[in-house]
Amino acid sequence: MRAFKITTAACALAALAASTAWAQEVDWKKVDEAFGRGGAVAGDVHRYGFPRTDLQVTLDGVTIKPAFALGGWIALKPAHGGAMAMGDLVLLESEVNPVMAKLIEGGLDITAVHNHLLRASPATFYMHVGGHGDPVKLATAIHDALAASKTPLAPPTPPAAPPAIDLNTAQIDEIIGAKGNPVGGVYQFAVPRREAISEGGAALAPPGPLGVAHAINFQPTGNAKAAITGDFVLTEKEVNPVLRTLRQNGIEVTALHSHMLDEQPRLFFMHFWANDDAVKLARGLRAAIDKTGAGKS
Repeated sequence: MRAFKITTAACALAALAASTAWAQEVDWKKVDEAFGRGGAVAGDVHRYGFPRTDLQVTLDGVTIKPAFALGGWIALKPAHGGAMAMGDLVLLESEVNPVMAKLIEGGLDITAVHNHLLRASPATFYMHVGGHGDPVKLATAIHDALAASKTPLAPPTPPAAPPAIDLNTAQIDEIIGAKGNPVGGVYQFAVPRREAISEGGAALAPPGPLGVAHAINFQPTGNAKAAITGDFVLTEKEVNPVLRTLRQNGIEVTALHSHMLDEQPRLFFMHFWANDDAVKLARGLRAAIDKTGAGKS
């Protein structure tokens, strides 16, 4: 048993050393230039946001903020002498096929195309992508594909002052069991699962920037209410317990599907929506989290 532990530790150290070496080989300045913007850095992951600030989307009378449900993104992580890319692009129906054609031409894989919300106007679709290779070439191919849509490609201008979050965020933090992050007038959570997740043999860590943590967003709608959306990251045995728990707490399940092709363990993504008292909804979300691999031990 001791030998096994030493071997496991040695493998982990080797993987860390390899990841560090690959990260040092990536010229992130050139990647930033290819994307036309800088990325947010977490560990060895660089995540690039492509929010659909050009769209005016409404759902059940709520005007959706880009950070709430229109935040397209691409993450790059050093791997195997290059980088792995994964992400989620937000598109109109008319943009799906032109963008897909350019991604295929650029050597990217399409891993899913689907909705995340119901009744939104105009309807938005979400194209999940993956790839591996030279990071600058990946960034260039993705940028060129997005140019086939109306996704804003100029570097975003930071707001003069971030919008206030008109919610009792301290109470919501306590209920969810994590610290939220205010982004663009939206209060966001990324709640990781307990077990390690990999894709194509590469560890998906940190999980939040790579889209494999429970994503929960609160958008204030006035009088202590909030619209909520996001997705739960679930194993097959968790799908229906979480679905039933959300429904029992007045939270609509709007989509259930995969985002990747060969992740381990096999994962399903459950999207949701509600607009009600924010604290009440937080309790419902916490009850659902407790049915998952991010719940109570």
